[in-house]
Amino acid sequence: MKQKKSILANETFQSIAASVLCIVIGMLIGYIVLLVINAKGANEAITTLIKNYFTFSSKKLILKNLGNTLIKTAPLIMCALSVQFCYKAGLFNIGAAGQYVVGAGASLYAALGWHMPWFVCVLFAMCAGGIYGAIVGFLKAFRNVNEVISGIMLNWIGLYLVNMLLSGVKETTSPYTLDLAKENTSALMPTLGMEKFFSNNTHVTIAIPLAVIIAIVIWVIQKKTVFGYELRATGINKQGARYAGMKENTNIILTLVIGGALAGTGAAFQFLTGYEQWTTTMSSVPAMGFNGIAATFLGGLHPVGTVFASYFIQHITSGGARLDKNIYPSQISDLISGIIIYLCGFVLFFKYAINLRLQARAEKELRLQRQREENASSADAKEEKGGDK
Repeated sequence: MKQKKSILANETFQSIAASVLCIVIGMLIGYIVLLVINAKGANEAITTLIKNYFTFSSKKLILKNLGNTLIKTAPLIMCALSVQFCYKAGLFNIGAAGQYVVGAGASLYAALGWHMPWFVCVLFAMCAGGIYGAIVGFLKAFRNVNEVISGIMLNWIGLYLVNMLLSGVKETTSPYTLDLAKENTSALMPTLGMEKFFSNNTHVTIAIPLAVIIAIVIWVIQKKTVFGYELRATGINKQGARYAGMKENTNIILTLVIGGALAGTGAAFQFLTGYEQWTTTMSSVPAMGFNGIAATFLGGLHPVGTVFASYFIQHITSGGARLDKNIYPSQISDLISGIIIYLCGFVLFFKYAINLRLQARAEKELRLQRQREENASSADAKEEKGGDK
């Protein structure tokens, strides 16, 4: 009984349990929606959604499409880390979407306009995202402008600026940017032979292991360094951090710079694989930055947890795209993904409910323990009294 209690009280176990509960509820609601639309095909549809690339009978196609899922997972991990890093410092970086956008613009222009190698393009994306995050940080630190408001406004500014910038390196007859594989092969991120494990999917690059390594580094910084402690302390209590001698304004700006750099790097991990081209007529901010918010909360606000959560979200998104469009509308995969993403916001609520339950149980056990002690004391007193007689 004691061991069970210790497991329930473990923060990691609570995060995993809450995340799994969100996934189960989300999939159940999604299945009900499929039943309402077409009951006959609902079982097959939900199976396809869950299986994703396993719906293919050929091992070659399974591995190739697994690679495609991982390609999109890498930038999602980076956006999730961006949100998570800032959230731990008490900041809600909804501007990760805009930082992702300017990172894409910087990396693609460096690659197509200036023909830079891939590592230089990644640095451009990192710097662009960091600078964009710094704007939000300065407004927050010195003008107390809410980072959510400034972040949302900068998202759209960044989108239209990048559209204008990349119009100079787009194809003549289409709104898509030039093909990296044809214009500048040195800008493509190296595969280091990884494509052999995914049926020669040349878009599978070192972006995937790099994203995982960065997640581990973020965890080490937050948990094992003085710098990480100061950032978390500033997020918990800005005034207390100032009283303790910490530079709270500097920490706020630095946090958003790092968060922006992570999101910008995520864009480089996406577009420098050659898997996707930027559309200069894009009229909405890419969902990658916003999905990072979901992955962060689904991952229990833990850097390593965001890796698994990011993969799951991308897995069901890719699986949903494989549903029969003759039966279900093309938006159904986005709807089901959106339901699960919405439920991610309840991860903290579920953890709170678990802790509340544990607290009530502990108080009950404490009352019973005190009652037993009182009963034992009364029995001893009666025994002593009887002995005196």
